[in-house]
Parts: sequence; C-alpha cells; structure tokens
Amino acid sequence: MELPHHEDVSPGTGSLPPRAWYATSDAAALSLNGPWRFRLSPTADTEDDTFATAGYDCGAWDEIAVPGHWVLQGHGAPQYTNMLYPFPLDPPRVPTENPTGDHLRTFDLPADWPRDGAAVLRFDGVESCARVWLNGTELGDFKGSRLPHEFAVGELLRPGGNVLAVRVHQWSAGSYLEDQDQWWLPGIFRDVTLLHRPEGCARDFFVHAAYDHRAGTGTLRVDSDVQGRVTVAELGIDVATGEEVAVAVEPWTAETPRLYDATLATPGERIALRVGFRTVALEDGTIKVNGRPLLFRGVNRHEFHPETGRALDVATMRADVLLMKRHNINAVRTSHYPPHPAFLDLCDELGLWVVDECDLETHGFGAVDWRANPADDARWTPALLDRAARMVERDKNHPSVVLWSLGNECGTGRGLTAMADWIRARDDSRLLHYEGDRSCADTDVYSRMYADHAEVERIGRGEDEGPDKRRRLPFLLCEYAHAMGNGPGGLSEYQQLFETYDRLQGGFVWEWIDHGIAHPAYEYAYGGDFGEELHDGNFVCDGLVFPDRTPSPGLVEYKKVIEPVRIEGDGPSGTVAITNLHDFADLSHLVFTWTYEKDGTTVAEGALAVPPVGPGERAEVGLPSPPRRDPDAETQWTVRASLAEDTAWAAKGHVVAWAQLPVEYGIILPVPGGATPSTDADGRRITLGAASFDARTGALLALHDREITGLRLDVWRAPTDNDNGMPWRPEPSVAARWRALGLHRMRHRVEAVEPTDEGLTVRTRVAPAASDLALRTEYHWASDGSKLLLRMSVTPEGDWSVPLPRIGIRFGLPGAAGPVRWFGGGPGEAYPDTAAASLIGVWESDVDALQTPYVRPQENGARAAVRWAEVGGLRVESDGAPAFTARRWTTEQLDAARHRTDLTPGDTVWVNLDIDRHGIGTQSCGPGVLPQYELPAGPRPSSLSCIFSLPDG
Repeated sequence: MELPHHEDVSPGTGSLPPRAWYATSDAAALSLNGPWRFRLSPTADTEDDTFATAGYDCGAWDEIAVPGHWVLQGHGAPQYTNMLYPFPLDPPRVPTENPTGDHLRTFDLPADWPRDGAAVLRFDGVESCARVWLNGTELGDFKGSRLPHEFAVGELLRPGGNVLAVRVHQWSAGSYLEDQDQWWLPGIFRDVTLLHRPEGCARDFFVHAAYDHRAGTGTLRVDSDVQGRVTVAELGIDVATGEEVAVAVEPWTAETPRLYDATLATPGERIALRVGFRTVALEDGTIKVNGRPLLFRGVNRHEFHPETGRALDVATMRADVLLMKRHNINAVRTSHYPPHPAFLDLCDELGLWVVDECDLETHGFGAVDWRANPADDARWTPALLDRAARMVERDKNHPSVVLWSLGNECGTGRGLTAMADWIRARDDSRLLHYEGDRSCADTDVYSRMYADHAEVERIGRGEDEGPDKRRRLPFLLCEYAHAMGNGPGGLSEYQQLFETYDRLQGGFVWEWIDHGIAHPAYEYAYGGDFGEELHDGNFVCDGLVFPDRTPSPGLVEYKKVIEPVRIEGDGPSGTVAITNLHDFADLSHLVFTWTYEKDGTTVAEGALAVPPVGPGERAEVGLPSPPRRDPDAETQWTVRASLAEDTAWAAKGHVVAWAQLPVEYGIILPVPGGATPSTDADGRRITLGAASFDARTGALLALHDREITGLRLDVWRAPTDNDNGMPWRPEPSVAARWRALGLHRMRHRVEAVEPTDEGLTVRTRVAPAASDLALRTEYHWASDGSKLLLRMSVTPEGDWSVPLPRIGIRFGLPGAAGPVRWFGGGPGEAYPDTAAASLIGVWESDVDALQTPYVRPQENGARAAVRWAEVGGLRVESDGAPAFTARRWTTEQLDAARHRTDLTPGDTVWVNLDIDRHGIGTQSCGPGVLPQYELPAGPRPSSLSCIFSLPDG
C-alpha cells in the first residue's frame, strides 16, 4: 500500500541539496514573514488541494503570524509530553485525527527584483511535515522540523500576485523522529525567505580555518561549489577559493571570540563571512581547542518563548546569549535540534562553545523496549542521513561549533552509525557526541546524563568499567543538575570533581528556560493545562530562567559555582589566593577590589593589585591592615573580580567572581533575666515583661503591641519538584515518604505550661497521626522587661528513618506591612546545598519580593544564615544563624497551589526561622540530596535561641 506523503519514511521530495547558511549577501532577498491566511482542518485529507490553485477565494479564512504556531494563535491547543508519544506507536502511521493547517501568502516582487538569474524559496523550520505549492505548481514536501529546506522557484515567479500555499500536518512519519521533551507545536515557526540566485552565485561553500597554537598561525581555505576569491583585508589575504594560506592570527575561543571579516566573491555574488581560527582535537584523552583542554560550564537550550513558542526573534536569542555570558556560562548544547542559525552567529560573535545536536529523538520507543526503533531500521536511514546532512551543511562554517551530536535518546542502531560515518567523512575538524550508546562505538566522548557524584568521581579516577575505548575517552555530563523548580542542589560538588580530574570536562545543566506558556488564568501553563489526556505536567518547567527570562536562584547559584576565577584566603591574616580557571584568557581583563564590612555594612574599600596570571596559574596577594573594630562586631573582607572595561556582553564593573573572608564573628549576648511572669485575674493570660502568653497553651500572643500568632515548632515544607522526585522511579520520593509519615499534618499536644522565677517554660509533644514517633519540644522564655528571649530545644522520640523537611519555628504577624530588613545571606534564596551564591550583608526587600515565583508553587524564598531580621514591626536576633522565610500565605496554602495564581496574599505574614533544613538535590531527574545535606531526626536535640524585640526597642 502506498502511503500518503506525510506517512512516508522518506525525508521528502523536491527540495534542493542542503548548503551553508549565511546572514548577508549582496543578492536580493525577500522575507515572506508576516500575516498569512490560515485554515485548520481536523484531518490530513479533510480538504483537497484546490486552495493552492490560482484564484482561490480565501476571504473567509483566518489570519495568523508566520513565523508562529497555530496552537498559540487560537487554533487548537498545545500538548506536552516528555518521552511518550501522544499517538499510538505504529510507525510510520499516524492517527486519522491529524490537525492540518493550510497557509496562504500572496506577494509581489519588489520593483528592483532582478530579472535574470534564478530564485530559491527557503523554509528554515516547519513542524512537522509540509507540502508546498507556488502559483499552483507543487514544489514538493519535506519533514525535519528544525532543519532548512529550499526549493527552486525561479521559473514560477511573476512580478505580482504570487501565491504561496503550504499545507502543514501536525503529525507525520517525521514525528517519530522528534520526541524531544517539549511542547508539540505545529506550524511554520521559522523564517520563510525568497532568495535571488544570480548567475554565478555561490551555492555551497565550506570555510576551513585552523589554528596552530605552536606557530601562532591560522590556515584558511574556503572550498566553494562556484569558483571565486576570498579576501580578509585585515590579514592581507586575497586568494582563490580552494587555495590554502597561512598567516599570523589571533585565535577564536569562547573566552576570546576573535572574528575576522572576510568576503567570498563569486562571479555573481558577494557573501560576508566572519572567520574564526581554531582547531579542535582529541589528544591525551581530552578535548582540546588550540592545544588546551576545555572545561565546559554549559547549559542545554531549547528554543522557547512563552507567547510565541519556538518562534524566536534575534533580540530574544541575543538576550539568551548575553544572560549566559553574564552568568559565566561558556557552552551550549542545542538540545535537541539545531537552533535558529542566527543563534549560532551570536555564539560566534559573543563566545560560546556549541554542541550542535541533530533534530533526532526516538525516546518513546523505550516504552516498548525499543521495538521498531527507527534508529535501527534501515528503512529510516535515509531520513536520518538527511537530517545529519542538513545540520552539518547549514552550520559547518561556525567556529563556535566544536562537537556534532547525532541526536538524543534514540537507543542504538545502524542508522546512528551511518550518520556518524557520513559526518566524519564530510567534516573531520570536529568531534562527535552521542549519549545513548554506552559502547561509544560512534562517538569521540563518553557522555552521560544525571550520573551521581560518586559515579562521576569513579569515572574521573578511571575506575569505571566498560569497553577499553570508552575508558580512554574524555567524559561529559551532557545533562545534569536538573533545574526544575527550587534547585538544582549539589552543583558545587559536581564542579569540584570537574576541576579535580582531567578526564571530566564539565557538563551541561538541564536546562536553560522554563517552558511555561503564557496563560490568562494560570499566568504560565504547563502539561495538562490545555486538557491533554496524556502529558507530563510541569516537567516542562525545568530551566535556569523563568519563562519571561528572569534569572532563577538556580542560575545565580550556577554563576557562582562556575566562576572562572577562584578567590580564597584567610581573613584574619589578610592573605588572598587568586586562581585563574579560564582555559585561555589571562586576568588582564579584570580588576580586583576589596571591601571591609562590619556587621554587614562596608566601612572601608579599595583596589587589590593582582598580576595578570595566565590560565591555570595562581597568585597570592595581601590585603591591607583592617580598620579597628568593635569587640562585639562581626567583620569580614569581600573580594570581587570585575570587568575592567566594557565588553560586547557586559559593562565595565560587571562582577565575574567574588569571595567573602571572615575575620571575626560577633556574639549576641543573651538577654539578662529579671522579669518574672504574672497571671491575670481570670487566669487566661500570662505576662512576662512586655510579652503576653495564653495561660492554657503557653502560646505567645503579643510583644508590646505587636500581635503574634501561631508560634510553634514547624517541620513541614511545601515539597519542591526535587522533593517530589521522578514518577517513573519505583522507590518512593522523599516527599512521598514525608506524606506517608504524616509530616504535613503534625499534631501538637501541650504537656506543661510552667511559670518560674526565671521565666516561662512550655513543654509539648509534636507527632504525626497513626505513628508513635514524636518530637519533644520545650520553649523556655525569659525577658528583661522589654526584649524577649526564646530558647527552644527539640528531642526526637522513636526510630526516625525519614529525614525532616525542616526544623524550626513558625509564627504569624497579622497586619504586617512595610519593608523587610535582615543581616545574613542574600540577596536571594539559599538552601543547604544551594548556598554558594549567598552573600553575607545587610539587605532590604519587601515580603512579596522575597518570594521566588516558581511556575508550580513550592518551598522557596529562604534567606540563609540570618543574624537578625526585621519584619512587620518585629525584630528577631539569633546567634545560631537560622534561615529566615516570610510570606503572605501559609505553607499549607503554598503546598496546595498548582499555579502562581492559586496563591492569594493574606493579611498575615507568616515567618519561619529554621534551625536546619533538608537540602534540595536534583531528584526531579537525577540524584537526590547528598548525605551531608540531609536533615535526619537524630538522637541529639536541636536547639534555637533568638531574641524578639521591636525594631526601635
């Protein structure tokens, strides 16, 4: 049976061979982006193809924007799945219910459009299968959603009234190759362009620009289908295509992205080139560029915008690259398809290493034990080879691209081997990556996803098992530190391993951006919010930036962890060690400064002279003598490395790295005793100094005229996505274990309220229902008449096998308003394993700004190591450096919320002071919390001491 074009396993018909993409040429071009007429049909064959004929009346059709996705413009709805296909596995067949969008665009040629030569119609991206007509003539059809396709159309063009018709099917045989953990978003989502091709124009060309780090010379050769000349004015180069020339050059690296403007001139066209000289090699078991090993401080990047989906403009792409550079990221894996080609231009210009990944993933076949996997089915091999060729040919002239990736999560098979063989034959100047084959038969690197710290260390030590070839290869974590919701935790420990073992050449955090779709009811929607029967919920929101590209705390943490300069030292002696962790650059582009802080406030500052040490080198320098300090003050140095001059990606003064070196720790003296408790006449209230308590329960009611409600032990937090773990794993997540034990519904029993000459003691037993486990909690209150001292101790009772989410106190401040000030970690949130970026100082915010707006609400907003905090007319001080959280809803309300809009601020500000907290980890897709960051309910008591007062008291 002959299958329709959209179910044929072939890549398509009628398109031209793939070729290099370039940004500018003197040949004429006409963008066909803009408003198109649009009609949606429920199946592939609901309508015939008469809409493509001349004179067809589309007056009743709707209008949509191209580039764009029709499901984001009021026609149908998006659907999210991570791995499972949203249709039956019956390759290459797809359901009869197959939304199909017919697109029409009428255009005139510009008055100055050349009359001679030919023309090419180019589509840069269409999901998932397109059939194309121009002026009633069918041009062909194609699959390969994130890849370019061109058609020869010169003889079909007319001066005016050209009608371009495109039929796009949401589902096709190509959909089986595009199961890439993202929204399914059909449509013409990248540029559509008409290109004039003059007689003698350049067709395909290949820029070979190598660098010899020993001689300091670059070798340039440009191979071109059409003979011409290549000029690089700055280097005095003027040679014929195909001719090789060697000259002294400055090399291209991601740290020093030196590009030379060049021109390729053929008899009919002049093309502007940007040439970067660099050489990629596998030497001594490491990936080297220009003779030096790389350390990838990378991120995986899907293309996404909350309103336009995968239709991104250049300004958005530039914003992504600038954010990455400003957060010390040096590499991008283009998961899991080649990006818009303009993105790679930006990587060339601003400096990012790129792992360019083919538009290929068949992950859903894993659900059926990889039966009928296209990657191992010879019938599909031409389609796989076509995808590899379209990626390589389009992107081969970008110096930023240092590895080709065969695709993602396709299992293993002969199709992948054929792709690897073809790529190696076409381009031997780059290395090959693929994670899915543990034998590494077709790759130049050993790549893994989500290996835990212990396994990564074994690999670094060379103690991993496996084929001999694999053990000789460099190691990459192509995905790690799953950035879903609050987290990722454990970044510092991974980075320490990367910097310790030469074989470990870094990794790529999963992933760059939360794929939350703008939604009027939810603010941002995720899987299931559009009525999908099969979906993977908010697993699509797992990025280092929120959907609007606001950096998350995870990105701020990552910036700190991957700083390219390590600053260490001894505060009391004033010695500082500076280590240059760049792969290529010395430190001459940075200036170093110091500040000396007393109780979080700067009292002195100055410049720090640091020699411009080379990559991998270290220098020791001295700080000046510190100013005299008060005996009870906390003092420290803060040393910063900042840009000395403006760069293309950040302004002068941008902080690249910093460290704090403690000198002396202050001591909070206990409140002197003196006040004795008294009970009022009706026996309902106990007064202790300026504080009042409920005589029956011992609950604190007020301090002076500041009402306080609900102060008691708190162990619950709204589980994070990492707490909730992976639903496909057989073992229960830590959040499931918490709920099974009942930690979200603890019961408090008052056992004694005991006034004494020294103050007030309240004894309680806090326990979950249906369990004999408990936490014996004692509150010891004392006062000097104005301030109020709390000494709380918590002793576990029974055999606790489950770690606690948190341990500390929670209380409410009704009617609280005004700013929040604190001395401690900031400015953003921090948890035990995500605290590298927490800077000790005095900070000011407001309650609403303290919240981290994760797309799915969860535990957030804690400030670490707080010495004192002022909120809602109350001041709290502690020498135990508790974590501090304040929000206008309870933890229970936060736990119940599924979207940001589910949270309604109340009149009461709820404050948590935590003695300790369970870490975050990355168990949403990866290892859980490291043992040192777990919070066991151990046999020894936990304690908290804090002083309550009014800010002016």
